[in-house]
Amino acid sequence: MEIVITGRHTQVSQKFRDVVESKMNRVTAIAPDAQRAQIVVTHEGNPRQADTAKRVEITVVAGRTVVRAEASSSDEYSALDMALDKLTLRLRRTRDRRKDHRRGYVNPVPVDLGPIEAAPAEEPKDEEPNNSPQAAVASDLGPGESVEVQVGDTPIVIRRKLHIAEPMSIDEALYEMELIGHDFFLFVNKDTGRPSVVYHRHGWSYGVFEIDTAENVAKAKKEA
Repeated sequence: MEIVITGRHTQVSQKFRDVVESKMNRVTAIAPDAQRAQIVVTHEGNPRQADTAKRVEITVVAGRTVVRAEASSSDEYSALDMALDKLTLRLRRTRDRRKDHRRGYVNPVPVDLGPIEAAPAEEPKDEEPNNSPQAAVASDLGPGESVEVQVGDTPIVIRRKLHIAEPMSIDEALYEMELIGHDFFLFVNKDTGRPSVVYHRHGWSYGVFEIDTAENVAKAKKEA
């Protein structure tokens, strides 16, 4: 399995890289078909957030399945352990779902997010031509590509990424949302053809947003 480790606002030590290499066998033990793992370490410079100053994000690609987990702590090693615990739990769920499929249950087709790009190296501030929110949405992106722009001198960072989605049902979208550990998931509803979002509400309840134009809705009503 290919392992890519990058840092945002921080340098990644060789010791941490060695620890990651040794602990990723937990992933291959559960998902022997895992092809690539990307680990991103982020440092939060705000001293008020010292308890969560280090965030570790792990993304694993196994076949066409993408599983993601993240955690924050005062140091990158404990954050790594917590993120790995979440990741291995989700990988086990994926493995069990595949077993259910072989028993005759329906297994949804996951979204192919394309190749995961390593985090781009940060440019010095005096080399950034346009440090504004508009710059984050001005350029064209390819599938899987992303861009980040910091808003002025604030800690706000806008990240934009192009996601290629395959049509799927709401149930399949909920499954994908749980795999990547997000509170929402963008997809194309295969029943309506509309761009849609599933999201967590309270407790075990979920919500669904569908997007369409007033012209298309009016046209559909006339045709009905």
